[in-house]
Amino acid sequence: MKLLEDVIREKGTILEGGVLKVDSFLNHQIDPELMKALGDEFADAFADYGINKILTVETSGIAPAVFAGLKLGVPVVFGRKNKSLTLQDNMYTTSVYSYTKQTSNEISISKDFLNADDRVLIIDDFLANGQAVAGLFSICKSAGASIAGVGIVIEKSFQKGRRFVEESGIPILSLARVASLDDMTVTFVDETKEEDNE
Repeated sequence: MKLLEDVIREKGTILEGGVLKVDSFLNHQIDPELMKALGDEFADAFADYGINKILTVETSGIAPAVFAGLKLGVPVVFGRKNKSLTLQDNMYTTSVYSYTKQTSNEISISKDFLNADDRVLIIDDFLANGQAVAGLFSICKSAGASIAGVGIVIEKSFQKGRRFVEESGIPILSLARVASLDDMTVTFVDETKEEDNE
């Protein structure tokens, strides 16, 4: 998605250790118009997949997921990283390791909001090693819910997450596929293909 790639180039920052910082529009401050465009893109791509629920993880997946849910006319459920006093029992839980934060979090989703009648679109902000997506896969399996597809805002294609999703046989759409962060420069997958063709 060229719009997203342009915003990443303009506003993204590369940190040591292969971290792409996008907190000016996605992970801290949110650009609502961009989030609507991302959500619409996901909704259009998965419009014919029979989705009746969108699943994400707090916090950064929520904004694009809500806009996709708005266009598809379906509710959005997000995995909670911290247990609330109002959410004690009757939960699906799994542990998810965060590459960026270098910590594991327990993700919880109420059994009231996910069950075997659900056909789910998973949306997340980043796909690196696939830990968050794997956690949501595990929760869907526990609930008996079927997974129609995975939508990712920014994919680090040089890490193994995409391969994990593809090997599961579940359709995946990543709106920006980062091929490399070498030399503190963002290179996208479509650009590396163009270089190969020259």
